[in-house]
Amino acid sequence: MKIGDAAQQLGVPTHALRHWDDVGVVVPARLPSGHRDYSEEHLYRLRVVRACQAVGISLADIRLILHRDEPERTVIIEAQLARIRAQQAQLEGAERFLVHVVSCTHDLLTRCPHCSEYSTASRAST
Repeated sequence: MKIGDAAQQLGVPTHALRHWDDVGVVVPARLPSGHRDYSEEHLYRLRVVRACQAVGISLADIRLILHRDEPERTVIIEAQLARIRAQQAQLEGAERFLVHVVSCTHDLLTRCPHCSEYSTASRAST
């Protein structure tokens, strides 16, 4: 399959596929003419790349985790999991704060001990 067709199926621009090839993330076969030739296996790998990007993994790290035998694979995945879990904790705190603010009865948020408690916790985590 030609690069334009592969890009269309994945919903990415062709220059992204060229870049992913150049950096060694997914390297398609080449036709005798020199054009890239994407197989179904390449498309599957490219979908995995897109899924990894969607969860915040960089291309450099994706290249390392695509193959199970890469020594840094587990470290990279665990680091990303830790970042996601930290973001989840921040978002949960933000949600609790906003839920409280909606029903806060104080005329100023600065007079509310719950709101002040959140602002102190928020500063401590940054």
